Amino acid sequence: MKKNVGQIDRVVRIVAGLAILGAGYYFKSWWGIVGFGPLITAWLGYCPGYLPFGFSTCAASPDQRPPTTPAGDQDRSSTKNV
Repeated sequence: MKKNVGQIDRVVRIVAGLAILGAGYYFKSWWGIVGFGPLITAWLGYCPGYLPFGFSTCAASPDQRPPTTPAGDQDRSSTKNV
């Protein structure tokens, strides 16, 4: 299992999971158990629902980032020198 849940996504899942569990407890409903889903995916750092779509909220590793151009090496062919 390759991690596909980033830090911000984890925090959102934890807050949502706890809110759903709390609502289930407050309203005395078994639907509160659904709150364990976001909590488990946040704890594992893996969401199986992202897999079919190829989603990942993890930060890209340095080898996956597009190459960047240093500020002094920009292409200036499209600008006129005055």
